[in-house]
Amino acid sequence: ELLYLTFDVMNMLNGLTLMNKKKIVFLTGTRADFSKLKSLVSITQKSKNYEVHLFVTGMHLNPLYGATIDEIKKYGFNNIYPFINHESIDSMDRTLAKTIEGFSLFISKIKPDLIVVHGDRVEAMAGAITGSLNNTLVAHIEGGEVSGTIDELIRHAVSKMSHIHLVANEKAKTRLTQLGELQSSIFILGSPDLDLMDPTRLPSLLDTKKYYDINFDNFAIAIFHPVTTEFKNIKSDVKDFVDALIESDENYILIYPNNDLGSKYILDEYKRLDGNKKIKIFPSLRFEYFLTLLKDSDFIIGNSSSGVREAPYYSTPAINIGTRQNNRSQGNSIFNTNNDRKLILKGISQAKSFKKDNLKIGSEFGNGDSDKIFFNLLNDGKIWEIDCQKQFQDL
Repeated sequence: ELLYLTFDVMNMLNGLTLMNKKKIVFLTGTRADFSKLKSLVSITQKSKNYEVHLFVTGMHLNPLYGATIDEIKKYGFNNIYPFINHESIDSMDRTLAKTIEGFSLFISKIKPDLIVVHGDRVEAMAGAITGSLNNTLVAHIEGGEVSGTIDELIRHAVSKMSHIHLVANEKAKTRLTQLGELQSSIFILGSPDLDLMDPTRLPSLLDTKKYYDINFDNFAIAIFHPVTTEFKNIKSDVKDFVDALIESDENYILIYPNNDLGSKYILDEYKRLDGNKKIKIFPSLRFEYFLTLLKDSDFIIGNSSSGVREAPYYSTPAINIGTRQNNRSQGNSIFNTNNDRKLILKGISQAKSFKKDNLKIGSEFGNGDSDKIFFNLLNDGKIWEIDCQKQFQDL
């Protein structure tokens, strides 16, 4: 009853044969981490050398957030295994425990050679804990980064439980070395979502608007996530956010938050926007369509990492609200503000005045070829030689 895996799925697992292929399991719990995994899943699944599986959990299985497992299925990936880990009560620790339970049973049947997790979610932590305690290699994507919330603690914990580190840049590599990780286990991969961001490979704006029934000529994107370490302020913070959106009188494509503690208060506040013709609300957007809209939006506002990572790639200005992205990469297209309504409105004014040709940002997240780098690492055999028995590296 705890595991929510059907007898049919279990029978499939029992019938799998090892052959000579390396088995790789990718674990995904949110639309955000799937965008970082998609190109890596795709390139490995096309190879005869690897048997690829996806353990799909978290927000992907929650109808409230768009049941995005359906989007994963549309990409044509094989061996997708769903696992429901959420409950009616917001509780990150219970979600962690439940995910460990389900993932442990899953890998006991699959017996993978490699588990791949991303980022700073409790699902990633569950994957790393389960893999390390079962002497199975764990590769962690985008470790060694910093932010302003509990996410940073989770990210570093995932790194310590992982054996292989696929980082975005030299800064992240240096931080992992400070954490005592062996340099021989750290590889610079770049940020895999850049693999999907080439404008020539994205859907057209016309097709995207048609797909989502968006009639705005000009628009901005709004995403506001709960900050779990500031739970007591969430109600007032999201009220100021919604007040600012309404008062700005701009057209907005508003996307639901993630399912962290406090998301219920955000969704309750969004009920005030019912019937507002200038704000169109979506539980989720397919990543490629989201990128098209981001590329053509006037600005993005909120506290999503998209504002400090993806938006600068397209020269789209961002109003970054609050502490959630503290210490993340910053550029001159990013306008930081706190949660006060008046200051948010000032940030909107600044973003609207920003000239896209004034963007000044370096290429610190790779060149959009993370999938090829990952595939070459798998093929040249280096990562398969890394020991599950970790050693601390003194500086």
